[in-house]
Amino acid sequence: MNANILQTPIDYLKGVGPNRADLLRKELGIHTYQDLLNLFPNRYLDKTRFYKINELQRNSAEVQVVGKITHIRSVEQKRGKRLVANFIDDTGKMELVWFRGQKWIRENLKINTPYVIFGKTNWFNGLFSMPHPEMEPVEEYKKQLRTAMQPIYSSTEKLAKSGITNRVINKLMQQLFIETKGKFYDTLSEEITTELKLIPKAEAVFNIHFPQSQELLAKAQFRLKFEELFYIQLQLLIKNMLQKQKIKGFVFEEIGQNFSEFYKNHLPFELTGAQKRVIKEIRADLGSGAQMNRLLQGDVGSGKTIVALMSMFIALDNGFQACLMAPTEILAIQHYNDLVELCENLDTNIYLLTGSSKTKARREIHEKLENGEIDILIGTHALLEDKVKFKNLGLAVIDEQHRFGVAQRAKLWRKNQVPPHILVMTATPIPRTLAMSLYGDLDISVIDELPPGRKPIKTVHRYDSNRLKVFAFIKDEIKKGRQVYIVYPLIQESEKMDYKDLMDGYESIAREFPDQQISIVHGQMKSDAKDYEMDRFVRGETQIMVATTVIEVGVNVPNASVMIIESAERFGLSQLHQLRGRVGRGAEQSFCILMTGHKLSNDSKIRLETMTATNDGFEIAEVDLKLRGPGDIMGTQQSGVLNLKIADIVKDNQILKSARYHAMKILKEDPNLSMEKNKVLRFTYSQVAKHKNIWNYIS
Repeated sequence: MNANILQTPIDYLKGVGPNRADLLRKELGIHTYQDLLNLFPNRYLDKTRFYKINELQRNSAEVQVVGKITHIRSVEQKRGKRLVANFIDDTGKMELVWFRGQKWIRENLKINTPYVIFGKTNWFNGLFSMPHPEMEPVEEYKKQLRTAMQPIYSSTEKLAKSGITNRVINKLMQQLFIETKGKFYDTLSEEITTELKLIPKAEAVFNIHFPQSQELLAKAQFRLKFEELFYIQLQLLIKNMLQKQKIKGFVFEEIGQNFSEFYKNHLPFELTGAQKRVIKEIRADLGSGAQMNRLLQGDVGSGKTIVALMSMFIALDNGFQACLMAPTEILAIQHYNDLVELCENLDTNIYLLTGSSKTKARREIHEKLENGEIDILIGTHALLEDKVKFKNLGLAVIDEQHRFGVAQRAKLWRKNQVPPHILVMTATPIPRTLAMSLYGDLDISVIDELPPGRKPIKTVHRYDSNRLKVFAFIKDEIKKGRQVYIVYPLIQESEKMDYKDLMDGYESIAREFPDQQISIVHGQMKSDAKDYEMDRFVRGETQIMVATTVIEVGVNVPNASVMIIESAERFGLSQLHQLRGRVGRGAEQSFCILMTGHKLSNDSKIRLETMTATNDGFEIAEVDLKLRGPGDIMGTQQSGVLNLKIADIVKDNQILKSARYHAMKILKEDPNLSMEKNKVLRFTYSQVAKHKNIWNYIS
C-alpha cells in the first residue's frame, strides 16, 4: 500500500476530531495513522463464550452475558445515588450498577432490548451484580468487526475521564483498517518468511488487533516481535561493519619484547583458557587495520587486568602509548598499584593522573606524555582534559565503562589523529540478550572462568536475631588474622526507613570489638580522608572496615575474607554481587553474610536466594534482568535502542537470538543488501535508518 496514508495526521481519522487528537497526541504519543496502528494491545480478554446467569461463579471473573433490561431505578446511598438496572436472561436475574455518568446512561438504555454485557461480577445479598458493564445491543454487536479475543490497549486516567475508553480505541482501530483497506507491504524477504514460516505482514497486523484465534494471535505476535528485533540487530551489525570499513585503526603487527618477556618470565600465574581466548580475539582486532571497539566482560576477580595489560604491551611493542581510564580515584590508584607491581622487573614507564594530582606532577606528566617518555598512563576523567596530549596513543582501556557517557568516550577517540583502539571493560555481567541489544555494535569478549586455586565464596543469609552468632564468627576470623568488611546502605538515619545506618552501626561495632582497629569510609568524606582510611585497611593496620557502597568497586585486599552486608534486602542483585567480589581474592576460604530483618518482599527473597545459590555473575544478571527489566539495568533507556513496542528481551530472548542469527547470516552473504532477494530488506532498512524509532516506518 502507499505508505503515505500512514503518515496522515490522526485528526483526520473518522471518529477522532481535534479534541480527541490532542489527547491522543499528549497521552499516548499518537500523531499519525502509523502511530495508532503501532499501538499494540498489552493483553487480550478471551470472549470465546457467553455465560448464562445461572452459570456465574462467585469468583469476580470477567464474563460475557446476553440478556435484556426489564427495569431501571435510582437508589439513595450514603453519598449520592447509584443507578441500578434489573438484567435477565432465560435462566435468572442479576443487577447492573452505575455510580457515575448516570444521567447519560439512563437516557441511552433501552428496556427489553437484547444486549451483550461484559464486566466483573460481584456477589451481594444473594444476587450477582456487574458494576459499569461494557454494553452493546446484540444487533450492533453482530455488525462489528470483532474477535473473541478482545484486545486491551494501554490507557491513562485522562483518556478514561475524557471518554476515550478501550472500546473507543477499538472502534478507531476498526476505522483505520477500513480506511487503509488493511493492506500493508511486507518488510521481510521471502527467504526469511519461508524459512521461519512467518505469516504475511498484513495478516500479522490484522491479527494483533483483531485476533481470529489463539493460534493466529501467537503467529502474529511472533512475526512482529521477530521483525522488531531483526531490524534492531541489522542496524547494530551494519553500524559495526561500517565502523570497521570507515574508521581505520593502527595496525599492530609486532608481538615484541614487552609482551613476550612478560608472558614468558613475569606472568604471576598460568592464564586461564578464557583469558588466552580473549587475548587472541584482541590480537586479531589490533592487527586487522580497522579500529577495535571491544567490550570485555568478566566477573569480579576473573583476571581482566592481566588481559588489559597484555593488550597494552602489544601497543607498546608497536611504538605506541596506552592509557587506562577508571571511574573513581580509588579504582585508578588500585589499577596503578597493580600494574606497577606486575611490571616491576620490566622497563615500562607507568604514571598516574587523577583530580588530586599536584600541579607540579601534572606538568611533568603532560611533558613526558607529549615527548613519549610515558608508556602507560592510568587515570580518572582527568585523562579527558584538553591539556592531556599523547605523543602517539594507540590503545585506550576504559574500566567499568557504563559509568562513562558516550561523549566522554568520544573524547578519547580524539587523542590521536587516527582514533586509538578501544577496549571497554566491565565487571558487571550483562545478560547475553541485553548485551546483544545494547552493545550489538561492539565486539564482545567474555572471561567466563576464574583463575585456578580460587575458592568459591560461601554466601549465607542470616536474620538480625542471629547477630550474636555472626559477631562470634567475625571474632574467630579476626583471630585467624583475617580482615572484615561491614557494609551499610545508608549514611545518616532516615526517619522513613528503619534500616541500620552507618554511624549507628559503627558505634555498635566499636562497642562489640573494643580491641580491634576499625576503619570507616563513606561517600561524604573528603577523598584524602577516604584514601587514608582505605590505605590503613589495605596495609592491615585496621581489622574491620565499616563502609557504605563506595567500596563496591575498588580496593583489592587479599587478606579480607568476610563481607557482612547489613539490610541486604535494600540492595539490588548486581550491587550485592559486586560487594561480595571484594572478598575471595586470597587463597583462604571467604564468606559473605547477608543480614536482614524478618519482613521481606518476594523480590527480596528471590535476590537473597539467588545470592546464596550461585557465584556466577551471568546467572545473577539474568535473574536481575527478570526482576528489574532492561530499563533499570545499566541505565539502558539512554540508548533509545531498547524502546521496544512489542518484543521483550527477557521473555523473547529466543526470538532475539534468532533475529541476530538471521541478520548476521544475510550480511555475511550480502553486506550491502544489494542482491535482488534482499531488495525489500534494503528498502525497509533505508527507511528505518531515517527514523530514530523503528516503528515509525515498518508498517
